[in-house]
Amino acid sequence: MTESTTPTSNYSAVLIEKFGEKNYSYAFGNHVVWATTENLVSVMTKFRDELGFNMILDVCGVDNTGRPKSEWTHGKRFESVYHLLNMENHERVRVRVPVDADGGEMVPSVMSVWKGADWFEREAWDMFGINYEGRKKERLLTHHEFVGHPLRKDYRADHNQPLSESIDIHFDPDPTITHEESLKREWINIGPSHPATHGTLRIMAEIEGEVIKRSKLEIGYLHRCFEKMTENHLYNQVVPYTDRLNYCSSPMNNIGWCKAIEDMMGIEIPDRAKAIRMVLAELSRIIDHMVCIGAAGVDLGALTSFWYCFEMREKVYELFEKLCGARLTVSLTRIGGQAQELPVGWVTDCLDVVKQIEKRVEEVDALLTKNKIYLDRTKVTPITAKNAIDWGYTGPCLRAAGVNYDIRKANPYYFYKDVEFEIPVGYDGTPFDRYVVRMEEMRQSCRIINQVLANLPAGGVQSLDKRVCIPPKKEVYTNIEGLMNHFMLIMKGVRPPVGEIYSATEAANGELGFYVISDGGPNPFRVKVRPPCFAIYQSYGEVVNNHMLADAVAQLSSMNIIAGELDR
Repeated sequence: MTESTTPTSNYSAVLIEKFGEKNYSYAFGNHVVWATTENLVSVMTKFRDELGFNMILDVCGVDNTGRPKSEWTHGKRFESVYHLLNMENHERVRVRVPVDADGGEMVPSVMSVWKGADWFEREAWDMFGINYEGRKKERLLTHHEFVGHPLRKDYRADHNQPLSESIDIHFDPDPTITHEESLKREWINIGPSHPATHGTLRIMAEIEGEVIKRSKLEIGYLHRCFEKMTENHLYNQVVPYTDRLNYCSSPMNNIGWCKAIEDMMGIEIPDRAKAIRMVLAELSRIIDHMVCIGAAGVDLGALTSFWYCFEMREKVYELFEKLCGARLTVSLTRIGGQAQELPVGWVTDCLDVVKQIEKRVEEVDALLTKNKIYLDRTKVTPITAKNAIDWGYTGPCLRAAGVNYDIRKANPYYFYKDVEFEIPVGYDGTPFDRYVVRMEEMRQSCRIINQVLANLPAGGVQSLDKRVCIPPKKEVYTNIEGLMNHFMLIMKGVRPPVGEIYSATEAANGELGFYVISDGGPNPFRVKVRPPCFAIYQSYGEVVNNHMLADAVAQLSSMNIIAGELDR
């Protein structure tokens, strides 16, 4: 593999022993194993049972059209790509499977190994036309009348299709009940425009009395093909698009994207930029949790906590506005560092806001944590740690189920290894557990911010690496090298080396991953976003079945499903 470098982990020897040297490579800090459609299930089972890879993070397709055919594995145009996680040893592996999708080759489904592969496989068929054995060809993100597969290289980005008909959703007869019992059931539609969904989601529930017996989910209402758009933009031009993923905590998306490209290029950003990114990330985590807790309280009739939470969100928005002029979609980072230096007085203002947040968190705690009505409404719809891992949960929803896993501790980046903070963990994975975890995470985020700002490094906020940094105006106007460097960066953009990387950060809802393939050009060849709530929401039907309809509302609000990152 042209992108392979010397592995920094001894784990490479384990993988070579298990799968053979010819099926292993190492690229930009990522272990890569090659499999075939014939041995895929056995390879994945070996990863789970023998090597401890208990979570599947992502499944996606890749269309190699545009690359030299000599680089197509076994002459096959498509690949089905899997990202796996060993949570105990903090090891990650990418499994690549070449597939002749145009020739009708089928890829075995790995749902028998991990349930969490469900929607990811459906998405790969929807976007690329890769067929998975035993799976229905059901659209997930695009309209059910859509023709073609939009992430194929031969599908034009400006191609329009008029689509207007609603899909006819119905439940097949339940074979486990009699005809007389079926007459007691009816089905109701929730969404896509409904106060309880907090976004464009649709739930069809078959109920008996007030108990949900079966449910179906429909998503994609906010799909705008983010991944297709990245292929037509320079790397830095992608930053504003990331704002629209989880728009409740957009700086985290900016940071995740830029970190992926910086890791790919081997760029070390200045210490001051690292510290600022940590502060912005933790402020974003706080307001994301505030929105979740406040909105969830409204769903259950607790309005006062909503005002307290949204007051604090407003204070943080004012900090963002002082920094960059924007509040919601901020585009605060650039590849190589930050877009702006902190304005005079911003650190003092931030510390003052953190004090106010700490006070408000305690007030919300006093309102809700021991409130009997709130406890009765939220100690429902539990999920076990095993099930949460199997579905691909990350973030607060995983920790609420009793799993102590946080990327900031497991694979610390920036200065997370140097600051003191704790990882809160719940018990039963109920909405109440998620509430408690988020409340404590806000306290810990305040601890992190206070420590970082107390030791804020001096220096610049942008790397001086000429591959990403525009030279000072004096150099541009006085020497030809500075002028040419400026011209190439503006006209041609940042150019990462040929290869691919999966880079993950701990966002507010969990693991936000960017899988980026570069062909050495100014635009990404392929980008796949691993949105945390995509894996979480796919389990919703299983979790709420045989529970009260009112409990399903509490479950949904505690999942904090953000349509922007869900649908992309």
